[in-house]
Amino acid sequence: MHVRTLTGGLAATLLMSLPLLGGQASAAGPSGGSTVPAAAAARILTYDASGSAEFKSAVDRGAAIWNESVDSVELRPAASGQRANIRVLADNGWPRALPGSLGNGTVYIGRQAVNQGYNTVRISSHELGHILGLPDRKPGPCSSLMSGSSAGVPCTNPYPNAAEKAEVEGNFSATSRAPAPRPVLVGD
Repeated sequence: MHVRTLTGGLAATLLMSLPLLGGQASAAGPSGGSTVPAAAAARILTYDASGSAEFKSAVDRGAAIWNESVDSVELRPAASGQRANIRVLADNGWPRALPGSLGNGTVYIGRQAVNQGYNTVRISSHELGHILGLPDRKPGPCSSLMSGSSAGVPCTNPYPNAAEKAEVEGNFSATSRAPAPRPVLVGD
């Protein structure tokens, strides 16, 4: 996220100074002379956590974790009146995600898992991972976010591992716009 912000600022500075330079702006490659394409902008996905009740801060933190972890997609709270890509709701069932097309769907932060002692930020981050295209990976270790409940109640790790990050980066890269998956209930 910080790299993207710095890169965007550098690009803006180059564009602003283009008239002063009297030519075209290009980025120098590792050898100093070749040009390299600018980094692709992150795909912005909005989420509406207004129905997440007592879990709103956990949902916001889960989104922030994904923003810290990947560059190809960014999760932002939806503006008032804006239709969100992701709707987050609280209910008394088990946590689950209902993905639509990639980056779109509904997440339920179920109180059943919370009442059993599972960490709310891990739940939020895990369920958002489904919306970003990741499947459950059970059984799995605590180091795997998508291992979900199989890592046990003591596991509070809300961060995706390197493979999970790479998969999301691939899902949202400009060259890899996969066809929309069929809606599937993903429960954990």
